Amino acid sequence: MEKVKVRCKVCNREIVGHPSRSVSCGCSNMTTIRGDKISAVDLSQVVMVNSVEPSKKKTHLTQEDILWQEERRKRKVRKLDFEVR
Repeated sequence: MEKVKVRCKVCNREIVGHPSRSVSCGCSNMTTIRGDKISAVDLSQVVMVNSVEPSKKKTHLTQEDILWQEERRKRKVRKLDFEVR
């Protein structure tokens, strides 16, 4: 998995993100990366050098199971009329 990399224009320092801990440049802009989240005092002073594309969700269902679910979703609800006495 590629990591997020940004450059702070204030101190011209490149920061590489870490999945579990915060990484910061330490200047007055305080550019910080934690996982894939980027924060700074002024985000216009931050340049993305390398970013991560969101991955597609992996499903544990087979293609047949997905088709069955789609067909099931299209079913109509049967309404029964009862005579009240």
